Amino acid sequence: MKHKIALLADVHGNATALKAVIDDSIIEGVTDYWFLGDLIMPGPGTNDLFEMLEGAGASVYVRGNWEDSFLDVLKKEVDLHDPTDLYVSKLAHYQCENLKPAYIEKIKSLPLHLTKQVNRLSIGISHHLPTKSHGGDLWPTNDQKNFDELVKGGVDVAVYAHTHHQLLRYSSEDQLIINPGSIGQPFYKWAAFGNDRRAQYAILEIDDTGVADVRFKKVSYDARQERENARRLNLPFVELYEEMLETGKTYTHDGERLKALITKYSYEEDVSAFFERLGTRGK
Repeated sequence: MKHKIALLADVHGNATALKAVIDDSIIEGVTDYWFLGDLIMPGPGTNDLFEMLEGAGASVYVRGNWEDSFLDVLKKEVDLHDPTDLYVSKLAHYQCENLKPAYIEKIKSLPLHLTKQVNRLSIGISHHLPTKSHGGDLWPTNDQKNFDELVKGGVDVAVYAHTHHQLLRYSSEDQLIINPGSIGQPFYKWAAFGNDRRAQYAILEIDDTGVADVRFKKVSYDARQERENARRLNLPFVELYEEMLETGKTYTHDGERLKALITKYSYEEDVSAFFERLGTRGK
């Protein structure tokens, strides 16, 4: 039996880009969808993101580092004196005000790693390493031994996300490793590629013999509409999101820029009140 699997990852709240990718995948005749983590934040998408994946019939979800960060906020494992923690906490507050309880429970239940059997092939699925969703271990130029960690369980193929880079490479033992790139936040270090803000995904085709094809796709979408959505939905830190859509630059760890917006919009007070309503305080 032939399978055409859309590998989707790193939407980061960009519902406009996700819709464009799903529309494209339908034209491509995709038969299944696997989501590799980081569905929510920092963009304005909430329930609509889950509903689009459900409507497409996604059969696989794993947890990304932004889902883990969202859960850290719910557990109050944050430091409100740290601008990055407060930034993430305010975005999580926005999500909690909008997400259906069932989707919050879904996030809590997501696994870090899965192994799927497709015809004769075993496929490892994770956002980053099988043991953690965060870190820079799998940056494309890193050591081969880091990538070998993806296939330590003896899988034939490993798919991962997190670095926002489309990639195909092999393990030391010749197992296939694929990264589909980012739907909502494509990133390039090389300046000549920086203006390419198209949504990225990949199609993994498996037939009765093995891997028949791997195709990397880039899909145009209406970034202006996404910016309008962010404003209309009162997204916190909307200025940073708009800049990211245009330039690809993120501000998650830019303490000075975050502090200025936290002060301007009184986000610290908002988050403290949010924690009070949840029954406890952040550190």
